Amino acid sequence: MKRLAFFDTKPYDKAVFEKLNNGRYDIVYFEGKLNARTAAVTRGFDAVCAFVHDTLDKETIDILEAEGIKVAAMRCAGYQNVDLEAAFGRLHVLRVPAYSPYAVAEHAIALLQTLNRKIHKAYIRTRDFNFSLQGLTGIDLHGKTVGVIGTGKIGRCFIAIAKGFGMNVLAYDPFPQELDGVKNVSLDELLSSSDVISLHCPLTKDTNHILDKEAFAKMKKGVFIINTSRGALIESTALLDALNNGTVRGAGLDVYEEEADLFYEDFSNSIIKDDVLSLLVSKPNVIITSHQAFLTEEALNAIAETTFSNLDEFFSSDAESVLTNEICYRCDKEKVAAKCVENRKGRCF
Repeated sequence: MKRLAFFDTKPYDKAVFEKLNNGRYDIVYFEGKLNARTAAVTRGFDAVCAFVHDTLDKETIDILEAEGIKVAAMRCAGYQNVDLEAAFGRLHVLRVPAYSPYAVAEHAIALLQTLNRKIHKAYIRTRDFNFSLQGLTGIDLHGKTVGVIGTGKIGRCFIAIAKGFGMNVLAYDPFPQELDGVKNVSLDELLSSSDVISLHCPLTKDTNHILDKEAFAKMKKGVFIINTSRGALIESTALLDALNNGTVRGAGLDVYEEEADLFYEDFSNSIIKDDVLSLLVSKPNVIITSHQAFLTEEALNAIAETTFSNLDEFFSSDAESVLTNEICYRCDKEKVAAKCVENRKGRCF
């Protein structure tokens, strides 16, 4: 039986992986994150399972290779935390490209609706038997324009929901798709014409701080910003300025660019030293959730099933078989990893 070192374990992770394992793997769960300080515990294991805030940099990969680890199963879609060039030829990297696009899209809409209709404020008021409606006025979403940056699976799910509200949809994507009722536009047109902007794109060199000071300056006054993708898509200090000057009516953030050492943990009795995050949390028109958009029963089951399938493929008797969800630095350079996979004749190396 192959041994799997499972890092950054949360109770919900362990519950679903134990339920679906069916005795296939001997899994040892570690609460700590995988990085250069913890990688040495993988001695005697056959594989590692890591998450978005684990650090698979060159130093960590060097240690994993020295301990005999040949595969890292990422139980997430993103892989910005993996040095793919350092891993090439040494460590196969497998990921979960999709689990539940509905979960993330629905969470994005939930953030928008909560911000707009002040649900969070009303909830707190009525628990104190304060039934005043003062300050709770929102806007009709029907007839408003939503700009969607990124039209992958999650973006398309979000668009479908937005259209159900009767919203006009603009889309920006470097690889535009012809979608019914959606107008593909330039980024500048999207920024200047949207009442709501929702981010659904991966984090790359091109999209890092796609919403920066210059981008906020092009927006309509009173725009809502929703981000359930990656924190570094937004320049946080620029967002603060846009909130302060009234450009941004409200921001719903499930991610934050400096979240790695904070999200998923309880710091309620600690002093947070990140002043930007503290200021964002303090804003009455900002809602921050801790990277929970993916967190549904369906998504957790899909993540576990795909992770096990990825490992089963890797450890199959056919060592030359294509690994469906493998990613390497050459795939990454293609910008559209799926195209690389379609043309692949075997494993990445």
